[in-house]
Amino acid sequence: MQELPAQHAIRATNVPHLDLITGSVELANADLALADVPGRELTLKLALQRIRQQYDVIILDCSPTLSLLGVNALVAADALIVPVTPQPLAVEALVGLLASVETVRLRLNTRGRLLGILFSIVDPAARKGPVLMKQLREQHGADVFRTEIVASRALEEAPMTAKTIFQYAPRSKAAEAFRRLATEVLDRIRTRRVLSTQA
Repeated sequence: MQELPAQHAIRATNVPHLDLITGSVELANADLALADVPGRELTLKLALQRIRQQYDVIILDCSPTLSLLGVNALVAADALIVPVTPQPLAVEALVGLLASVETVRLRLNTRGRLLGILFSIVDPAARKGPVLMKQLREQHGADVFRTEIVASRALEEAPMTAKTIFQYAPRSKAAEAFRRLATEVLDRIRTRRVLSTQA
């Protein structure tokens, strides 16, 4: 928003091949700050264009609300992963979110399409969880990732130690689930790239 090159905001991490641009409290005012900016929906996309060639994959981690920041992320994205907790209210919100994403895509002519719906923070003890997951798999078919991220103590504790799940508990079921998810995501990205070159 201050028109500094994105390169200046990149932070190296102790994880090989992982850099971050972190958020801050100031982002709470982003909608107001961008409100009068011409082409405000393109702000993030233009900022990231300068660093795209440096990375194989850039992940934008956003809240599920379609604020101006969320719209910026949708415009900048090539593909979308939508995490959903298998709980009634979250599943209900998913329908509205997917419809809103499609509206933004059509109105702003963005290329970001759904890469997959991810079941996250799955509670094995929740009674309605399996039913809701089955319903969503029936409704959305191949759009739902096969991998499910089950809630676990390791996933709760890793952020408190400022470590990734692979550093904190590399042999845990959670770490294995994220490995499977990464494989699925990369497979879908490759398939999409092949289809786009054939079109």
